Amino acid sequence: MKVDTLILGAGAAGMMAATQTGGATLIVDHAARPGEKIRISGGGRCNFTNYGVEAGCFLSENPHFAKSALSRYTQWDFIDLIDRHGIAWHEKTLGQLFCDGKATQIVDMLRTEMTQAGAEFWLSTEIGEVHHDGTHFVTTLTRDGRPRQVAAHNLILATGGLSIPKMGATGLAYRIARQFDHEIVPTRPALVPFTFTGAALEPLAALAGVAAPARVTTGGTSFDEALLFTHRGLSGPAVLQTSSYWAEGQPIRIDLDPEDRIRSALRHTRQTEGRKSLSAALAPHLPQRLIAARLPQASTTRIGDQSDQALSEILAQFRDWHLTPAGTEGYRTAEVTAGGIATDGLSSKSMESRTVPGLYAIGEAVDVTGWLGGYNFQWAWSSGWAAGRAIGKRRVSP
Repeated sequence: MKVDTLILGAGAAGMMAATQTGGATLIVDHAARPGEKIRISGGGRCNFTNYGVEAGCFLSENPHFAKSALSRYTQWDFIDLIDRHGIAWHEKTLGQLFCDGKATQIVDMLRTEMTQAGAEFWLSTEIGEVHHDGTHFVTTLTRDGRPRQVAAHNLILATGGLSIPKMGATGLAYRIARQFDHEIVPTRPALVPFTFTGAALEPLAALAGVAAPARVTTGGTSFDEALLFTHRGLSGPAVLQTSSYWAEGQPIRIDLDPEDRIRSALRHTRQTEGRKSLSAALAPHLPQRLIAARLPQASTTRIGDQSDQALSEILAQFRDWHLTPAGTEGYRTAEVTAGGIATDGLSSKSMESRTVPGLYAIGEAVDVTGWLGGYNFQWAWSSGWAAGRAIGKRRVSP
């Protein structure tokens, strides 16, 4: 069986590419359903993009690589697409956009677009070894127990990274890329909770379930969002964001009052209600369990007895809290994989290999990792569109 384009991976990037390639396109996946990450994302409503998408919101060894694709297929282009399909959506916080209904609406939209473009879909399909015979990329695809050899002029690697292995994540894209002499930037879990062990875990586990706004910092990079204490350590958006920048052994800093608003409030309470306990004075600003854990004597200490220096020392317990994670929860819960196929070997405009004509890599398989909040989906849309459009334009060129 010969096709113009074979796409390995029926996730967000692969499906988007299939809407643009034209010609005889076959998209395959070992999963029984397409777009599984789309389906589970955003609590089942899919955080499909973000108003604030720009290249600075992505990590890569080449911070400029994502600019071309992101600028040619933007968040506004994807919003236009879902509007044309009548999918209702809304903004939550920080520019994050979600479906009003189910995330499967996005999957259905992409399937409709692929069908209109003439792409064929094979699910529950085992992908064999891939080689190039001098003219085509050749592999054996096994579906319903029946192997079939497929030859393609173009091969798109869209199988994602290593995150959430229970959904079938594998390193297939990396293995094929290495086979064709592409370098792989070392991979690691990203957008993932921090874990702690031993004595460092005890005070955090005791606070499991407590959440608070915070600024979490590591390596000079900070995020202001919610922090959540868990039985294993720390989670919440601020932690997930920070984890992408964290290196093993590196400390993190927690600031529960980054705007320094509590100081003036405590001084006012000291002047007007000096008999109040520290615990009562802090209660409007911080969770009670957190106050008790950080300041065990707060309930029996009067705010009126505290000097400015004492208040500064009290606030430091909440504003300058240094912790060193033992690690992260790993790929099991990581939302994305950092690292991947090195961008030096790819065209930033078309996502095509610089050394192997007809070979493309897109989405999470590539060394481009976005922030939490719809950025990684936008990279999937943009990189998939760029590769698919490059193939489609070449196919129709004289």
